[in-house]
Amino acid sequence: MNILLNFLLIIIGFALVTVSADFLVDGASAIAKRLHVSDLVVGLTVVAFGTSAPELIVNIVAAIEGSSEIAITNIVGSNSINTFIVLGCAAIAYPLTTHRSTRRFDMPLCILASAMALLLSLDFFVRDIPTGLSRWDGLILLTVFALFMWHSLMNAREDTPVTNSDGSAVEDNTKIMAAWKAVLLVVCSLIGLVISGKLIVDNATSIARHWGVSDSIIGVTIVALGTSLPELATSVVAAAKKNVDLAVGNVIGSNIFNVFCILGISSIIRPLETYPNLLPDTSFALLGAALIFLFALGRRHSINRWQGALLLILYGLYLWWMIATIQEATLK
Repeated sequence: MNILLNFLLIIIGFALVTVSADFLVDGASAIAKRLHVSDLVVGLTVVAFGTSAPELIVNIVAAIEGSSEIAITNIVGSNSINTFIVLGCAAIAYPLTTHRSTRRFDMPLCILASAMALLLSLDFFVRDIPTGLSRWDGLILLTVFALFMWHSLMNAREDTPVTNSDGSAVEDNTKIMAAWKAVLLVVCSLIGLVISGKLIVDNATSIARHWGVSDSIIGVTIVALGTSLPELATSVVAAAKKNVDLAVGNVIGSNIFNVFCILGISSIIRPLETYPNLLPDTSFALLGAALIFLFALGRRHSINRWQGALLLILYGLYLWWMIATIQEATLK
């Protein structure tokens, strides 16, 4: 394919992902208002599940084909990008104030997700069996996911309104629309996000290969970021619209969904073996979950712009380390 056409399709993909994210935020917020539930709950469940569709599809295919490394790195890498890149960009767009319920339950569960992915993969609790995620591990992960869903549904009500980092009330910019229109908007937006993400990843990969970039570097950069494009677009647009609940809930919910549901399903389909960089990759994802929890525990209970910038810098440093490690291994 002509490289100019690749660039054109990437531009079309970014335009589609931006429009889809904008419509998704409007539709999801309208549904929350009509059902009298909080935007946070909608973000933690409906929107998070929808934006994690690329990871789910990739992992099911990878598990069926026996590609354990892809199945695990897809989830661990996506969670790191969600935390460091997505929340970092969203916080720069608008400071993200957090709910008390998020700090008390959802963020600690997000930390637990990364910790369990690490401990179960390394078989920390059982020393005499090969490392990796077994079908029993998958059942454990899905059980925790079921408990998370039960908790979310039991708390599916409008929480006490949060305030901005300066103490002012958050402006309600929710568009009022018919229920059928809101649902249709969400479904079409999610389809648009998946299509646009694939469009961007496929054409960016073609350009990278045309320039001689190795598949391993493409995997840890373009593909990993590509599967997180729905979360990135949705959270940044939500933050720009001052819908901080949806911006935060989307990321936290996606990370929980990725580990407990997608990894759980993947390991039940086929037990997943570990890979050499599992420890640093999962440790970095765990660091990201711990950092946003610490930021949220601050005096204003928010993730500020400088903290968002710090998250982006940390990911840049880790990405540089990953690429340098891959290149060093290739030269050997």
